[in-house]
Amino acid sequence: MTLTNALQRIAPSRSCYLLTVLVLFCSPAVYSQAPRALPPPPGQGAISVNSELVVLPVRVTDENGNFVSGLDLKDFQVYTDGRLQNLTVFQREDTPVAVGLVVDHSRSMGPKLAEVSTAIVSFAHASNPKDEMFVVDFNDRVSLELPGGNPFTHDPTELEKAIAAVSADGLTALYDAVNEGLNHLQLSRADKKALIIVSDGGDNASQHTYSQVLALAERSQAVIYSIGLVDPSSADANPGLLRRLCKDSGGIAFFPEASESVENISGQIARDLREQYTLGFVPEKKSTGDAFHKVRVKVIGPDRGKISVRTRSGYFDAAEKQSLSRAR
Repeated sequence: MTLTNALQRIAPSRSCYLLTVLVLFCSPAVYSQAPRALPPPPGQGAISVNSELVVLPVRVTDENGNFVSGLDLKDFQVYTDGRLQNLTVFQREDTPVAVGLVVDHSRSMGPKLAEVSTAIVSFAHASNPKDEMFVVDFNDRVSLELPGGNPFTHDPTELEKAIAAVSADGLTALYDAVNEGLNHLQLSRADKKALIIVSDGGDNASQHTYSQVLALAERSQAVIYSIGLVDPSSADANPGLLRRLCKDSGGIAFFPEASESVENISGQIARDLREQYTLGFVPEKKSTGDAFHKVRVKVIGPDRGKISVRTRSGYFDAAEKQSLSRAR
């Protein structure tokens, strides 16, 4: 007997109830391990995502620092702890990114905020129109600015309003702000995630510690960039923290000279995010406990001269990563 005939022999109210149960049972929304298919860019296949997938944003440049385009899946090899992985995800270059803009509003940033606001607006204009963005303003307090109550936006005007929502005053709770940004990124369904920190110094007001922020960043799959407007004479300045956060995540720490424009640097970061390859794999070797796995990406095939490959330094096991990313 077919399912349709069976339903016809049941009372209408019970039939409707049974059909509802069947629909809910078959829905992928109730099965948390079901792969998620994302809309593919033109000419490319969809990405399927599950809880164990490790996603690597990879930037390949030549000896002059120019992006090397035109590479294919067969041109890459990924090793974790020396073990070759089977790549199941590959996308070229420009795919949407979830971006958290972490902006310092401590007292010393007052003269610089107008330039920073202009740089953020320029960044939005130079980014992929499908990017999801939000702003974390901070001084000695952290405020998550969500224009219109939405978790993300791409409207440059809304981003500018979010930055202007807090005046420059107080101390610097940088670690707390980075923690807030990394956690909020988990709300996005984008495979690529990034955090951009704009700050003039270290930290003198956070509840979170240096080691806690580093641990959270290592467990996140976000790429971290920073624009360090650092005063060398400041006792609180900590450019080393920014360098390590960025390097370990596959990003870059910028420390502009007086003659350099913050707007130009934000444009460089926007290009860096758009000119990337996205590689993904489900680790073949499972492990238990709080294990960090080192990652190495190689470009193989025809000789392309001297090239550089930049990605994150490694990842933690999925269960460990997820549990810590939700910690406050």
